[in-house]
Amino acid sequence: MSLSILAALALAATAPKPLLPGIVDTPATEVRPAFSPDGRCILWGSITTQGDWKILQTCRESEGWSKPAPVAFDTPANEFDPAFSPDGRTVYFFSNRPGGAGGDDLWAVERDPGTLAFGTPRNLGPRFNTAGDEWAPSPTNDGKLIFSSNGHGGAGGQDLFEGDLAGDAPVRNLGPGVNGPKDDFDAALLAGGKSLVFASGDLKAETGVLLHVARRGADGRFTGRRALAAPVNCSAEINNGPAIDPRRPEVFFYSAYCPALGLGRMDIFEVPVPSR
Repeated sequence: MSLSILAALALAATAPKPLLPGIVDTPATEVRPAFSPDGRCILWGSITTQGDWKILQTCRESEGWSKPAPVAFDTPANEFDPAFSPDGRTVYFFSNRPGGAGGDDLWAVERDPGTLAFGTPRNLGPRFNTAGDEWAPSPTNDGKLIFSSNGHGGAGGQDLFEGDLAGDAPVRNLGPGVNGPKDDFDAALLAGGKSLVFASGDLKAETGVLLHVARRGADGRFTGRRALAAPVNCSAEINNGPAIDPRRPEVFFYSAYCPALGLGRMDIFEVPVPSR
């Protein structure tokens, strides 16, 4: 077999592929999947063709995956960016529903791992939320929450922060090793918690928003941010929503506008986890 054919086969094997076409990926916009640790359900953010922001859910059934439907805690407000706690008992998300500090706020809702029923959402309060916009909560294995905000100050636009879910310590900016003058948001820790993958670019213009990675040093700070190479960042416009399935740590998920590969305005793709 020629080297050119082998190269083509290798490229096809690693090219981004849609996540559950027709179930998760559709003609709508899909962003940032959240996989329940028990493997039973997937949640994700969807901007419908009517412009509604929803959190949708599909769960395993005897014959495959259930028909996607809005989560039980959905409201007419914008609901987006779901993420499971490591034990699967809480889902974090953002919403501009009434009862917040203003703009998009971070919320949490309890989930019964047996019945899969959701409780009543609670606002995460003024330590996390501001009159600005808080997005993309990402709970960590050591009891912290990584999120982005344009209301806590920072380098410019959306910045990434980290806060302890327990206690009353103020949230911390992740610093210049991550945050720059544009929008830095949508973060996920790769296996082991030593690498942070996040989106960075001009989100409003939807131009040059690429997924980057930074490494956490022994002092706890992230440094050395760099854009991820192919097969990630398939779009010249916007790539965001990085995620990991805790049951499949070798696979990396992200969202992008790559019409030649997907089904809609933005789709969720899966590729081998990038080198760190």
